[in-house]
Formats: sequence, C-alpha cells, structure tokens
Amino acid sequence: MPRRVLLATNNAHKVGEYRRLLDGVPYEVVTPADVALDLDVEEDGETYAENATRKAVAFARASGLLCLADDSGLEVFALGGEPGVRSSRFAGPGATDADRIALVLERLRRVPGVSRAARFVCVIAIARPTGELELVEGECRGEIAAAARGSHGFGYDPVFLVPEAGVTMAELSPEEKHRISHRGRAAAKAREVLARLAMEGPT
Repeated sequence: MPRRVLLATNNAHKVGEYRRLLDGVPYEVVTPADVALDLDVEEDGETYAENATRKAVAFARASGLLCLADDSGLEVFALGGEPGVRSSRFAGPGATDADRIALVLERLRRVPGVSRAARFVCVIAIARPTGELELVEGECRGEIAAAARGSHGFGYDPVFLVPEAGVTMAELSPEEKHRISHRGRAAAKAREVLARLAMEGPT
C-alpha cells in the first residue's frame, strides 16, 4: 500500500487546491471521506498555527495517518489586521463568502486605495500519529480592491488585488494563483517536508 497523507479538511475548495499543490509528492493524498473519518475540530485558536496544529494532531491521531492541516486568513492593515484568524467567521455564523466580502468592503468604504494594503497568510501543520509536528508558513501581499472581480478561487480572492498583475486573485488562473498565493507558497515548503519524511521511512 502506498504511503498516504490525510488532508484535514472537509472543504471541497481546499481539497481541490491541495490535490493540485501536492501533485507528485511521494504520498497518496486522501481526504477524511476517503478513509471514512467523520471528525470536526473547533477552530477557535488565537493564531493560525494553533488552529492548524489542533486539526493536524486530531486527524492524525484519529486516522493513524500522516496528516496535513492548514489555517489561513486575510489581514487588512487599515482594519488592524482584521479579519485575520477570524476570517471564516468574520460575518458571523452561516455567512457566505459574499457576506464576508461585503463586510470587508463596507469597513473600507472611506479608506482610499493607497491605504488598503493587505496580506493573505497560510500556516500548514504536518503531524504524525505519534505526535511529531512541523509547521510551515506562506504569505502573499496585495491590496483590497474597490469591488469584487473574477470567478476563480474562493473566500476573499475576488477582492484581493495583486498589484504587480493588476488583477484580483480570483481573476488569475489556478496555475498563476498557486505560484504566488499564500497557500501555494506554504505548500511548496510542505512538499519539502513530505519529501524528507518519505526519505526517513514509514510515517
């Protein structure tokens, strides 16, 4: 049986991105559904690293597999770093991506473009069932656009402007996005960790 690494997420968008980002690693990438694992871990930590660690450790212990989990967020400097670690909960329970985007734009309604700097941050935790853990991080800096644009990606991608490209993250192709995104940069480091772990032997 090939080595397997479990993605600690039930988010279909993230699963799709990670399958592309981890393509070619010396592991079969599997999801909780693939291994009949029904587990939900509360993401109420104070940092991305704390949330990613909680998920990776819990899923690794429950499955007996090497596990990869992430937590990510949008930090808008004019909003004091909000929504930050609360990015998915920013507009309250049951809110959609559109609701969260609308709230960010409303908070920035009187903030000029030159003051709308922001960054995406992603922390990936890789945990073994025995408890050993490694963390990697990636970030992407940009600005918040005046309005949502683009149909690719998910979350805050439609309002995250990549200045050097002149487009939002949601206007980039998946390949272009993965080259510069916070998740793409963190995943590149995670690939190095997974390659090293594979060389070290069974996990």
